[in-house]
Amino acid sequence: MGGYVATIGMFDGVHQGHQFVLQHVVQQAQERGLQSLCITFDHSPRQEQVLTPLDEKLRLIRQTGIGHIEVLAFTPELKSLTARQFMEQVLKEHLHVCVLLTGYDNRFGYNRKEGFDDYVRYGHELGIEVIALPPLPQHPSNTQHPSPITQVSSSVIRQLLTEGQVEEAAACMGHSYTITGHVTHGEHVGTGMGYPTANLVADDPSQLIPASGVYAVYVFPNTQRPSPDTQPSPNTQCPLPYKGMMNIGTRPTFGKHPQTLEVHLLHYHGDLYDQQLSVSFVSRLREERRFENAETLKEQIKQDAIKAEQVL
Repeated sequence: MGGYVATIGMFDGVHQGHQFVLQHVVQQAQERGLQSLCITFDHSPRQEQVLTPLDEKLRLIRQTGIGHIEVLAFTPELKSLTARQFMEQVLKEHLHVCVLLTGYDNRFGYNRKEGFDDYVRYGHELGIEVIALPPLPQHPSNTQHPSPITQVSSSVIRQLLTEGQVEEAAACMGHSYTITGHVTHGEHVGTGMGYPTANLVADDPSQLIPASGVYAVYVFPNTQRPSPDTQPSPNTQCPLPYKGMMNIGTRPTFGKHPQTLEVHLLHYHGDLYDQQLSVSFVSRLREERRFENAETLKEQIKQDAIKAEQVL
């Protein structure tokens, strides 16, 4: 049985730092005549809001060229393994890992007590070569989303999204932040003002919702979703993705309401109920605020639509 060059991590967001790691795994595997493997987990032990639900995370990992993905269930039994036990039982015996690529400061195993030097020693005993990944470049190269952020991490991206900075988050991720959900019936407030909206309920309730406000977005019916950041084609009768704007908030102009995610597709006429949509955030147009009356809000939405057209 062939062996693997592997790496381990949560890979939440599959951001540019993760992509850098995975590309090195693919490169090492090709140079050694082995297969590439990404080892990840079905959920985070920290119980934090996720950037990418599992299906989306796996989709993005595959796009890096990784040959195989192993999703481990984060069970109490797995959590109790020491680093050496994990390397022996999971990496060596179960997954046949020959080479492990890991960051010098990356830690795994019970209480994450051991570090890189320990992994090298255990690997020598078990027949697993442990290699330190090269440092991540200060400015990860991405032509679509050049990042001004020097420290790329999932926690940095979460902070950016909670502040509504979706463009900066996309720069770190190398792709737009996306929420997938199903359209449910709402109160038809937007329809009454000439801007019908689809009330979106995220499929993964643990996924992080960006700050309240109005955003320019691209929208995919999920059955027709291509790779991330595909731009509309001018040669198709009904180009995908659709251009749209999303309001995240509580509609304060109309009293107190729970938070909703409402997306309006520009120049679209059709029934979206019960459909699954993927919404990719492009730019925050403004923060949510209370308007004096519905007419004032309607005029603002008109301006929002114009600005969204310009952005998209």
